[in-house]
Amino acid sequence: MRAIWSGAVSFGLVSVPIKVYSATSNHDVRFHQVHGEDGGRIRYKRTCEVCGEEVTYADIVKGFETPDGELITLDDSDLASLPVKTGHEIDVIEFVPNDQIDPMLFDKSYYLEPETKAAKPYALLREALEETDRTAVVKVALRQRETLALLRVRGKAIVLQTLIWQDEIREPEFDILDNEVDLKPQELKMASSLVESMGADFDPSEFHDEYRDAMADLIEAKRSDGDARPAPAAEAADDGGDSMSDLLSALQASVDAARSSSTTSGSGSTEKKAPARRSSSRSKKTEEPEKTGEKDTGTDDAKPAKPATTRRRSTKKSA
Repeated sequence: MRAIWSGAVSFGLVSVPIKVYSATSNHDVRFHQVHGEDGGRIRYKRTCEVCGEEVTYADIVKGFETPDGELITLDDSDLASLPVKTGHEIDVIEFVPNDQIDPMLFDKSYYLEPETKAAKPYALLREALEETDRTAVVKVALRQRETLALLRVRGKAIVLQTLIWQDEIREPEFDILDNEVDLKPQELKMASSLVESMGADFDPSEFHDEYRDAMADLIEAKRSDGDARPAPAAEAADDGGDSMSDLLSALQASVDAARSSSTTSGSGSTEKKAPARRSSSRSKKTEEPEKTGEKDTGTDDAKPAKPATTRRRSTKKSA
């Protein structure tokens, strides 16, 4: 396992340096959405429903729509003004009886590993929680947001159990539950007897995800039957090339255009043509960044040929 956070548990004057690890993992069979015809991955673009244009992450801000239909947008500077916690300390607020913790509040579980020199205070906290049958209520800042959590014991490890807030638990608003139901003593006794007859000690290792196992078997069966094909490689995105490639392409186009101009001019000696090629290349280097990306065709009426010839003649006259 890899630690996702490090800090210290602080209770009273005792500080226990620890590392935090995710205590659970998801074993669901993961699928991609692909094109049934050729197996290509399906990609989704971020498009604006108003203008229909694709939007980059840099142009996306957070928006909150009020009940009366008004839109409030928040950018990075707005979010930066919010109070966030960046400390790496798990502060114990109080110790409460275990039976007072509503499991509905449980969110995510993390294992706490003590640093080498903190093995003794770690064990001391663990044994104290076990001896008193209590759970530590703490506050911790994970991902820069402070949350309420618990420290409870599981085997030899202390578990950090994050909680949802009390107002996030919904109440069951079922009118039928308010109706009086007439339960006869005999019926209640029979139901209790059935519960007792099916009583057992809970062992989660006896239960398995049968749907996941069946899905894995189905995939393996199709693979064994030859119903598999190589995953197609996605074509490299055409990002227009980097600046160096663009520069080299521009220089090559300039040279080709200059050579074409020199070949088709039909007048003058070799000594006169050579300076024209060098002059054309130099002019293209300075002019190329202003181009819109159109490539020179290298034909007789290529644009670079005319300015190259004009400069050559002007130089000749001045000489």
